[in-house]
Amino acid sequence: MSHAGIIDTMRRLSWIPWFLLDAVLVVVFAASGRSSHQEEVTISGTLLVAWPFLAALVVALLLTKGTTTIQDIWPWGLLYWVITVVLGMLLRVVTGGGFAWSFLGVTFGVLGLFLLGRRAVAHLIIRNRVKLRG
Repeated sequence: MSHAGIIDTMRRLSWIPWFLLDAVLVVVFAASGRSSHQEEVTISGTLLVAWPFLAALVVALLLTKGTTTIQDIWPWGLLYWVITVVLGMLLRVVTGGGFAWSFLGVTFGVLGLFLLGRRAVAHLIIRNRVKLRG
């Protein structure tokens, strides 16, 4: 494979670490929620809370063309966040996970901070790198 081919492949796959970071942030959200409710923070318990939102994150990635828009805040990042929360909550409810308006509000807030905040920080870092080079 030529140098240009390697660079092209790296660009096409550059969304993967960002998506994995988003998935880690969803798991952190689930673990912190369990902890704040004095529930034991175990891998199985955390994944029980996180799985509907992780599944929704995959759907959101596909619906928002995430492989090419994973860094965008508007409109794709906003849609990615809303789809993740709404679909994740629906999956949670239909599989017996329960629902509370306060949980929906906390979920919107925390995942908004995590998923949109991650993009904002990445934009600042990338913009500053470009300025330093430029």
